This record gives sequence, structure tokens and C-alpha cells, in this order.
Amino acid sequence: MEPTTAPTTRRTGLHTTDHPGDRPSRRAVLCGVLVALAVPGGLAACGSTTTPSETAQPGTTQSGNDALVALADVPDGGGVVVQANGKPLVVTRSGNEVRAFDAVCPHAGTTVAPPVDGVINCPAHGSRFRASDGEKLAGPTPTGLKPVDVAVRGDRVVLAR
Repeated sequence: MEPTTAPTTRRTGLHTTDHPGDRPSRRAVLCGVLVALAVPGGLAACGSTTTPSETAQPGTTQSGNDALVALADVPDGGGVVVQANGKPLVVTRSGNEVRAFDAVCPHAGTTVAPPVDGVINCPAHGSRFRASDGEKLAGPTPTGLKPVDVAVRGDRVVLAR
């Protein structure tokens, strides 16, 4: 009789084979199938069928028309960052007075944060702007924030035309 040897198992990446050069194991094939099934589902979740409230970050709102945000969503003494025609705006409110500014910092092009305690901060390099008029308070920015004309119509803040 010839001596027999037990097959050896070799693991290489996702492939587990009894002999080098053999086909992938059942486990490797099932893992590949699961990944192939999971990836399209994950990509579908990245589609554009979400509502603004699902995609907006805290303190932000998105808009696809002239209405930027409900007046009730702009806190008195604060504000929100919204999207208007694909561009970020920061909308501020003090009592009945509502103003808006281009939310892109003139220094480095970073979107500023919603105002806190009357100050709009740029998270990139620390530039600070007065929420009431967009003027530069501090930081490396060369200028203040550019004003954008808005109006209150009914219970909505809209772009002034």
C-alpha cells in the first residue's frame, strides 16, 4: 500500500482551497455573492429620493424654489444655513428682521456655520462675522459675507426678486 496524506488547506485572501490552483471555496463564493447583493442596495440608498429634512444637517435646510425656509425654522437671535439654487446661504433673524448672506467664507471657500450668539463662524480657519450684517469681526478673511436680498412672504423666507 502507498502511504496517503491528508489534504492540506491553504488560505489566501478570500480563497480557501484544498490545493493551490483549485477553485474558490463555497465560503468565498457566498461572501462574494453577499457583497454583490449588498453593494447595489447600498448604492440605491444614496439615490436622490430623499426629502430635505432627511438630508439636511442640523441648522441647515434645502430649497428647490424661491422659498428658502419657514420663518418659524429660523431661531430669533440665530439662523440657519440653507441651499438656494445650489449655493449655501446663511439666513439670520433678529425679531422681525430677517437677513441672508452668501454662506461661503471669502477666505477659503468653506461654508460657514449657522450663527451662535450673534456670530457666524467659519470652521476652516476661524474667521468670524457679525450675524446682523455679515461684517468681518476677526480671522484671516479679507471681507465680510456678501448680502443676499430676501423677504418674508407669509410664513416663509424667500429670495427677493
